Amino acid sequence: MARGTRRFDRLSEWPAIRDSGVERVRNAGIAGAGGAGFPSYAKWEQVASTDHLLVNHQESEPNFFVDKWLGMSRAAEFAALFDALLEDTFETVVVSAKWTDRDEYMTELEAETGGTVVSPDDLPLDADAASGVVFAYTDARYQYGMESVLLNVVADTVVGNDLPTDHGWLVQNTETMANIHRALTDETPVTHTYVHVDGAVPRHRFLEVPIGTPASALLSAAGRPPDALPSDAVLASGGPGWCFEIETPPEEFAVDKSTNGLLVLDESTVEEHALGGGRIDVLESTDWTAGPMETEPTATLEPDIVRIPLITNPDFEGTVSPAVPAVEPGDRVETGTVVATPPPNGIGIPHHASVDGEVIAITETHVEIAADTA
Repeated sequence: MARGTRRFDRLSEWPAIRDSGVERVRNAGIAGAGGAGFPSYAKWEQVASTDHLLVNHQESEPNFFVDKWLGMSRAAEFAALFDALLEDTFETVVVSAKWTDRDEYMTELEAETGGTVVSPDDLPLDADAASGVVFAYTDARYQYGMESVLLNVVADTVVGNDLPTDHGWLVQNTETMANIHRALTDETPVTHTYVHVDGAVPRHRFLEVPIGTPASALLSAAGRPPDALPSDAVLASGGPGWCFEIETPPEEFAVDKSTNGLLVLDESTVEEHALGGGRIDVLESTDWTAGPMETEPTATLEPDIVRIPLITNPDFEGTVSPAVPAVEPGDRVETGTVVATPPPNGIGIPHHASVDGEVIAITETHVEIAADTA
């Protein structure tokens, strides 16, 4: 598509972000899928003071492929979304990936958008002088996955203690943008996410899973069910460079909207590579790309039970309020049914059933659903 050409096939049907679009993003229950899990609508409420969208397409974890796969397989959808946003919301949409990923993963998205390509040597870019879609490629450094670092590298913007929106930028990762596309086009809620399973498992997996899927189901899918875990096994949520120990049993840990990886590690490795704040960095402990890897989703799990969290990231509680259960034990629900509504006050989002089934429990933190079985 030539640069400057617009796609109007469905744009007239989409709500302007400045109007009802933000409401659709909230109603879909979208939270940041890059690991933080902050309610996305709260960022989009600030678009009146922003000029630029930065799509964080870095995906620095060496065994993660969801953003790269989405960029390739849904390039036309992203192009249509970017056109809509450029029409009524932003002056510039900047997609930032690693230069080393360009040939293998970025050609489809570049072709669909007709965007301008900026190499690492030409950064930082002058965003105020740019327009349309810009591909701002960086060197292959892990730290560039952090939005504050990425903004500094891409646009010479120092966030400090501010928010990116304070400097005219809105930042979202690629999976979050895919969820926003579905919310704006079809008002589709977030019921599934993508999770990579790796570490001391027989098989690296890249799976589509219902929100609330227990870690036990992920482990079984990777050939290491919980009863086959070594006695010194430690489960961690996240990727090799940025993960946290899971302190609940595998059957109780529930995938939330920000879960993107599950690692099986061992106690000695965790002790050796533990950092402040509970973070574990095992990036250099092994060659994470040595074995066969699934670079696209190979299965959609169908767990027997899901536990839908009432708040995506409990670390934000206080700033973000938990949702309020809207169902009771014994209620029948279908995938997409609202099972918890936004709190009456503060920042918060609804949550939806991720399977067809029966509500079997309501706790202070979760809505538990037993899935229908064939």
